[in-house]
Amino acid sequence: MAAHRHAAARVAVYGATGHTGRFVVAELLRRGFTPVAVARDDRKLAGSGFRERGILTRAASIDEPAALDSAFSGVAAVINCAGPFLDTAEAVAAAAVRARVHYLDVTAEQPSALATFDQFDDSARDAGVAVVPAMGFYGGLSDLLVTAAASGWDAPDEARISVALDTWHPTRGTRITGERNTARRLIISDGRLAPAPQRAPESTWDFPEPFGRQDVVQLSFSEVALIARHLRVAHLRCFLNQAPLRDLRDPTTPPPKTCDERGRSSQVFFVEVIVRAGSDSRRTVARGVDIYAVTAPLVCEAVDRILGGAVGQGGAFAPGELFDADDFLRTLSPGQLTFEPASCVASPTGR
Repeated sequence: MAAHRHAAARVAVYGATGHTGRFVVAELLRRGFTPVAVARDDRKLAGSGFRERGILTRAASIDEPAALDSAFSGVAAVINCAGPFLDTAEAVAAAAVRARVHYLDVTAEQPSALATFDQFDDSARDAGVAVVPAMGFYGGLSDLLVTAAASGWDAPDEARISVALDTWHPTRGTRITGERNTARRLIISDGRLAPAPQRAPESTWDFPEPFGRQDVVQLSFSEVALIARHLRVAHLRCFLNQAPLRDLRDPTTPPPKTCDERGRSSQVFFVEVIVRAGSDSRRTVARGVDIYAVTAPLVCEAVDRILGGAVGQGGAFAPGELFDADDFLRTLSPGQLTFEPASCVASPTGR
């Protein structure tokens, strides 16, 4: 982990009272930052317990620019954890750029990440700040894994991302985002963003235990927007095992339940990336517990590095173009997730 270079720095967390937001506040505290808990509803802030713990709180709605400006006054960076990001990202990022502070979010929504790149690259460059969308489990983690595997290759022929979750107990925010985000998903085909097939391809994939062989379906998230931003990959395909999707589609599936001292659930994840260039293939892996909880160290490590000087100039960036991907993931392993660096493989393990 980076060495707490900014113990006095204030970092605003928008959506701090939400499930992921609380993990982010806790991770900032663990790293020695001073979090500022920001939410749309002051009543939720009052009942959050933040004030009793001495954490500064500020209320600001996305449709009140002056309130957002006040909420982000005196901070060094803003982390947006409030979905759906199709509704919040533009307003929160604009306020951060106006304040000339760095902006990061944790969106899994492709349209939101793409819009953030399009709308804020120029203004962030002018302000001298970094705008980094999708710095979470969906998005940033896969982008970093693909970047680490593709190191030294100018234009890989293909990349495949395969994700396995043993369960998926969605938060209320996940369910609301699913209802809001109805755009057709994108893939990378022939080096360009392209609509995913209307009928998603299905396959099987051999994962290690506790998963074993799993039925998977092609399903992409915000990592596609990130990878397309900075890597010349001819073809990108993303797959998720079917079992957690059944949980997600069941309206009776309960939200995550805390099972350890960090507040994490018992959910187990495994992400495998295989990148091919010609006849050579490389594999990287990340595994861990709780996709919501692991988002916190991912985005907080990014903030730590940005405030430590990782940004040479302002602009909108994908994580893989801004950070040394291998070093970033090694820093989080094994305390936050387990990372297996790039290794050569003979062939993919899918069927």
